[in-house]
Amino acid sequence: MAINLDKTYLGIELGSTRIKAVLIDENHKPIASGDHAWENRLENGIWTYHLDDVWSGLQDCYKNLCADVKAKFGVALTHVGAFGVSAMMHGYMAFNKEGELMVPFRTWRNTEARDASGKLTELFQFNIPERWSISHLYQCILDKEEHVNDLDYFCTLAGYIHWKLTGRKVLGIGDAAGMFPIDSDKFDFVDRFLEQFDELVAPYNFKWKHVKDLMPKVLCAGDDAGCLTEEGAKLLDPTGTLQAGIPMCAPEGDAGTGMVATNSCAKRTGNVSAGTSIFAMVVLERALSKLHREIDMVTTPDGSPVAMVHANNCTSDLNAWVGLFGEFAKASGLSLDANALYGLLYNKALEGDSDCGGLLSYGYFSGEFITGLEEGRPLFVRTPDSKFSLANFMRTHLYTTLGAIKIGMNILDEENVAIDKLLGHGGLFKTKGVGQKIMADAMNAPVSVMETAGEGGAWGIAILAAFVVNKGSLTLPEYLDDKVFKGAEGSTIAPTPDDVKGFEAFMERYKAGIAIEKCAVDNLK
Repeated sequence: MAINLDKTYLGIELGSTRIKAVLIDENHKPIASGDHAWENRLENGIWTYHLDDVWSGLQDCYKNLCADVKAKFGVALTHVGAFGVSAMMHGYMAFNKEGELMVPFRTWRNTEARDASGKLTELFQFNIPERWSISHLYQCILDKEEHVNDLDYFCTLAGYIHWKLTGRKVLGIGDAAGMFPIDSDKFDFVDRFLEQFDELVAPYNFKWKHVKDLMPKVLCAGDDAGCLTEEGAKLLDPTGTLQAGIPMCAPEGDAGTGMVATNSCAKRTGNVSAGTSIFAMVVLERALSKLHREIDMVTTPDGSPVAMVHANNCTSDLNAWVGLFGEFAKASGLSLDANALYGLLYNKALEGDSDCGGLLSYGYFSGEFITGLEEGRPLFVRTPDSKFSLANFMRTHLYTTLGAIKIGMNILDEENVAIDKLLGHGGLFKTKGVGQKIMADAMNAPVSVMETAGEGGAWGIAILAAFVVNKGSLTLPEYLDDKVFKGAEGSTIAPTPDDVKGFEAFMERYKAGIAIEKCAVDNLK
């Protein structure tokens, strides 16, 4: 099979547990891929990844992609038409003038910035979550961390990698919206809030005076974000095969690439990404009527306002239980690969009672802002008269992945936010129909999953790379409709009234049992 590298586009996304590279052709179809498994570390109370892990992981992921290209097409991957990088949103990477990382990278999973989050929200009258970069910075100031005075630049993981690959300190507007509030009319950080923050920290007399000088330049989808440099090419591909000069799109967060990958960048559309964490994104027609601490206001990659409901915990505990059953199967002499094991247990869950038979669990590996917890304690609870069966057990663990986010989504219902379509993607939806069914009942709305949903954010950032060089006069939603998703197939599952009632009954237990989870956090150290 022939390949025209000039008409290919590369996307690499650094997710929580996997780095994935996807190469697409001129029709936006994936033609090769590579990946690398990695995991965050909890060190000195901080969830982090080491920079060595970032670069060794990227290099291994890219090497595996090159091997796939060579095997399929018989050519070396010397160049592509355009390239983009995305990563987990939020977090804090702080650098001095020499470009050195001054403190360990703090990921979205950290919840130690509660004081800063509350004070900034009160100051701006705009919700500033703990995960946001500005919350981390202000918490460092409140905690009198020495590095702040020497701060020269802070950014997200995607912004850092793009900087090293291109030499440019820029960030896609969707990812930038997880650093500091965005003005969707000006496509930049909100001037009034920048001034308020500068006034707030002026008494500290830091070397820097304006916080905007410390942050990346904000870019929208399609904007020029620079090209891969010689140094950047060698960072990614130490063999020297990859050529410099490749155009790059603005680096984006996983929320933005998820919107692209599900064609949910237009108003009145929404998507739910369910993996290690879970977030729902709804593109708004109008601003919300008031401040809600449970709702983050971010943007699409082209700058439209988006209501985001984010929960730190989703499938980690569920995956741990599936792993335990896998150990049992192996000890019993059974050979089940991961897909078969997940398929067996997920489908068993559909046989359970609609309310899970009175069982309850919290898959909190880390803190959860929506339910007021600074730390996590995975917990399973039942009463003596609960219907304790495998089907109910698995259904409980599927239900609880959506517990925290459901609390936030109820607020959008109260705000009368209109959603014409809700699309699902991420690990929860890999077993056909099951996560989709659970989500539809939980949200009491039809949920669609496109055949391309499994491609995920790496595919989404590859599309944004293609958009840079092929957009012409099209807007991003028009490009997605006309060039990417036209004729795309998928499936839609509508909620079942009895199962909707069952999930509501589960949620009543879930909210009532939060006190048990808080007790576990306070007493189980």
